Order: sequence, then structure tokens, then C-alpha cells
Amino acid sequence: MKIDSVESILSGNAHYVRITTESGLTGIGQSSCWAYLEAVDKMVVKFSEYLVGKDPLQIEHHWQYLYRMGPFRGSALSGAISAVDIALWDIKGKFFEAPVWQLLGGKVRDRVRLHLLMGSVIPPSGSDSRSEGLRYGAEVAAKEGFTAIKTDPLPVGFESMTLPRLISDTRDNVAAMREGAGLDVDIILEIHRKLTPMNAIALAETLVEFHPLFYEDPVQIDSIKSQGEIAKRTTLPVANGERMHNIWEFRELLESGGSQYIRPDLGLGGGITHVKKIAAIGESYHSALVTHNFLGPVVTAAACAIDTSIPNFLTQEYTKTDEGPDYAMLQTAWKREGGYLMVPDEIGLGITVDDAALDTMSFEPRALNVPIRVDGSVGYSV
Repeated sequence: MKIDSVESILSGNAHYVRITTESGLTGIGQSSCWAYLEAVDKMVVKFSEYLVGKDPLQIEHHWQYLYRMGPFRGSALSGAISAVDIALWDIKGKFFEAPVWQLLGGKVRDRVRLHLLMGSVIPPSGSDSRSEGLRYGAEVAAKEGFTAIKTDPLPVGFESMTLPRLISDTRDNVAAMREGAGLDVDIILEIHRKLTPMNAIALAETLVEFHPLFYEDPVQIDSIKSQGEIAKRTTLPVANGERMHNIWEFRELLESGGSQYIRPDLGLGGGITHVKKIAAIGESYHSALVTHNFLGPVVTAAACAIDTSIPNFLTQEYTKTDEGPDYAMLQTAWKREGGYLMVPDEIGLGITVDDAALDTMSFEPRALNVPIRVDGSVGYSV
């Protein structure tokens, strides 16, 4: 069996890879390098020069070749390799008539625990208070059966606030979220790499009383060591890694910070082939995997294949847009029941693609928003 074609597709606000074999099997993959999808698109076109005519089942070999074919690294490269890798695993599952999770060692769980990525929800009172919206959103999620929820608790204008104001307003938001969730729902605080080590540590100590499951990506990703060291300097559990690319970066993170939650993204961290290795490194540190994704059913399915087959999985990030009209062209066998996705027996990834709809949808790249302080400087910088 040989690869007949490799198609790089910019569709909606996403980038997909479709690989077709000479025998007619197809696989779908997706990149999570959402800010630079045009660059990923060009890299996949370059990769196709190598891939066409090759055996699609030699996935590890192709991963190594693509990663090392040039002396360059970075998010666009890793995003392109990840998308190709996911598509090849989809083909492999279909070839062997087995779910991808079965090829990864079989399932260790029957359902995948989700944490709902939620924002502020307007309560019945109509209040525009962010804390009230978070309280109500947490209540709704708990009633729906979610056992974990996540939001960015930082207030609007955080980049120009004094430290006491930042701590006070964030505390109010987290307190409201905990009140709405109760004690039977874990809350996760997504900081989105917005803080410096100094104010991240000060804020974390204030939020310990609400017992978050973890404090996610508190500082910028410029230094692996700086990210890891945060875990040693606060009693709040920390999670890092959604913008990391490979086993070497995750090893350095854990060497710097010790046991912590690790957050690879299947569409950026090297696909199924490589994230399986990242999970194994985490297991050696007694660190659980909390897979990242907000980009739709393809990455969700790839992530859940890993989640299903490893012992050190904790919870999968999930958005309800997976279930909405934006992804009507991607029908998934991974069905949600309350706060869990049930593990299906569908072969491959478990994704059925409406190719015509995918190919004709116009490309609308996501906006890139950078906070600017009142003095005109960039808010994410030190």
C-alpha cells in the first residue's frame, strides 16, 4: 500500500490534512498551530514531495524523517508534522479495521473525563457582572454532568492593574466560580501565559483556598525552565505544555519543576506518535496528562485515542463547539454523555468527513489579539 496524495486544506478557521492511499483509504489530520496556519499549509505541501509513494503504515519512520529533514524547529513545523501523523494513524486504524486506541495498546478506561472550557454566562437576572456570569455558568455545567470546568479568571484590563487590584478582582471571579460549581466539580484556572513569575506566584497563593485542580500556563513560554520552576514556588498544582512541541521540552519542564500536570496538544505536540511518548515521560514523574484542545472533533478524537490508552490521564479539554454547526462536516463517533465522552469501537479515529463541505468552506483565520497597557507597551512582556 502506497500514499497516492497528500492534501493540505485551509477550511473555516482551521487547517486539515487529508491523505489518500492508492487503495482508496483516507485519513484526516489537523494542526493546532492556529495562529500561523498559512505557514503550516505550505510546510505540508513541502512534506507531500516526500510522502507520496511511501508506505503509510511506517508512521514512526515518517515522523523522524519529517522532523529531521531540515535543521529547523518551531510551532509551524510541529503543527504540520502533527497533522500528517494524525492522518496516518487514521489510515492505519482503517487498514487494520481497528480503533486507533486499540493499536496504541487497548483501552484502560471506557469513557474519557472532560473539563468544559467555559466563559461567563449571562444569568437569568441579566446581570453583566463577570463573577455572576461565572457563578451561573458553573452551576449550569454542574447540572449538565460535568465534573470539571475551566475558565480564564483574570479581569479585563489585567495588564495595567496594580498587584492588589489584580489579586482582588481575580479572587472574586474564582470565588464565584467555586460557589457555583460546589465541591463535586473541579475548577481549573487558565491563565493563558499572561503573567510574570512574580505576580503569578503572588496570585496563586491567594487562590489556594478555593482548591483549584490546577493553575494552567501561568507565565510566558519563552523559557522551559521558568515555566517548570513555577511549580516549585507555589503550593497550587500547576499545569504547563499546550504550546510545547516535543519530548525534549517536556523532559526539561519536568526536570525543572518536578511532578506537575502536563498539557500536550495532539495537533502541535507531534501527533499521536509523539504525544504517546510525552505521556510516558510524564508517567515516570507521576504526572498526569491533561490533553489540550479547543479546535474541534478531529483533534478531540486524536487526543481521546491517547486518553483511552494510557494510565496517567486525568481530563480532556472540551468545548461544545464540537457539537455545533461549525463542524457539521466532521461527524464523530465520540459521543458525550454528561461530562464524559464514551469510547467508541469505530475504526480509525472515528471521524466521518463530508469532503465536499470541507473543501468548499472558505478560510477565515483567527484574529490575533495582543493586550496593550495604558502606557502603550505590550501587556504580555515583562
